[in-house]
Amino acid sequence: ETVCIENRYCSKLKMKEMFRSKIFAFNNRVAQLLFAIFFVCTYCLGASAQTVEPSGWHEVLKVKFIEGDAAFMSLVAFALVLGLAFCIERIIYLSMSEIDTDAFQRSLDEKISNNDIEGAKELCRNTRGPVASICYQGLVRCDAPAEDIERSISSYGTVQVALLEKGCSWIKLFIAMAPSLGFLGTVIGMVMAFEQIQQVGDINPTIVAAGMKVALITTIFGIIVALVLQLFYNYIMSKIDHLTARMEESAIVLLDALIKRRNNQ
Repeated sequence: ETVCIENRYCSKLKMKEMFRSKIFAFNNRVAQLLFAIFFVCTYCLGASAQTVEPSGWHEVLKVKFIEGDAAFMSLVAFALVLGLAFCIERIIYLSMSEIDTDAFQRSLDEKISNNDIEGAKELCRNTRGPVASICYQGLVRCDAPAEDIERSISSYGTVQVALLEKGCSWIKLFIAMAPSLGFLGTVIGMVMAFEQIQQVGDINPTIVAAGMKVALITTIFGIIVALVLQLFYNYIMSKIDHLTARMEESAIVLLDALIKRRNNQ
């Protein structure tokens, strides 16, 4: 019976990994689709954006995007699309990992108090999220010394935190990349301005303004992209901190319940 229970738990872990892989694959397909739509819209509407007077904020944004050199600005948009794709994937994953921790702890404590360890394990197996997973690791070693149980929970909790933070390094990369691309556009715009001055042989304000405009627009878009991704990143990290605190709280409740059960025997 124990082997059967362990096999069921391993099967559940495999299903969780398959679900994570499906979410990540779906996220990549959405990012590719958004990026393709973005390029099609940019090049199809480029001519009209230069001839038609903007009538709304989205029209103004489109015109400024093309004025900032659509080919180069597409790199900034690429960072935005991929960054948002990773953010959406993390938000979905973290939202599905959240449970009613208080109700779960009450049910778990009640089963342990009634010496129903198998029932407590079944409760953990049927509950999604990292909180139930670390509690299951403690229940598997319920007859071991308290130090061993605590060490096992701590080690497995580190693994769960790493899974929660999976993909966040990519978000930080795009946060840093977006303004860097904007500053690169600034340098390129300045080089363009000086090249035109060199060709003309005169410092004409119109010639200088053209290169400076490209430089400033790329910088603005890069900073905007970084700010948007930073907001999502902070929201994701707040959810991870909340889940981590719940994991630690549940581990303490589990250890207390196991020690109380051992003292009553």
